[in-house]
Amino acid sequence: MATDQVVMGIFASEDEAASTVEALRASPFELRRVHSPIPSHKLEHALKQKKSLVGWFTLAGGILGFFTGFMLAIFTAQRWELIVSGKPIVALIPFIIVGFEFTVLFAVFGNLIGFLFMTRLPRYDRLDMYDPRLSGEHFGILAACATDQIEQLKAFFRERGGETRLFSEGRPVAA
Repeated sequence: MATDQVVMGIFASEDEAASTVEALRASPFELRRVHSPIPSHKLEHALKQKKSLVGWFTLAGGILGFFTGFMLAIFTAQRWELIVSGKPIVALIPFIIVGFEFTVLFAVFGNLIGFLFMTRLPRYDRLDMYDPRLSGEHFGILAACATDQIEQLKAFFRERGGETRLFSEGRPVAA
């Protein structure tokens, strides 16, 4: 649905916001975004989001790190050829320690890269439709509709106990 105007419903209660999200999913209006000042399991349940893929990035980073650490230890041992206490130059058991350390390091890097990739950060385009109260104690639901349905969407939010704020092309519009 292409539209230049969106309406934000601002709610003081987490329960009101969660029930509004559920009702909005069944309505003809388009849910754009939800803002929450705290992690909210109720909103998460109402949004019915899929499980995050960040864990797969962490796993891939860990596997890559293990083999990188193992190969680095083997490469340096063969490069220097230092025989310690009669052990072979490529002694696999001590190299597991290096592999483990690289597993942890690369898993952290994979997790960070996955988090940034999946959340598409940094994003500066989302700062235009925001209310400062959403960082403190209020919950915000941003929804879009056809231009002729704006008053219906405002009434939809007000019926459920929320204030409304209209945005046009990213800028607040005086009510």
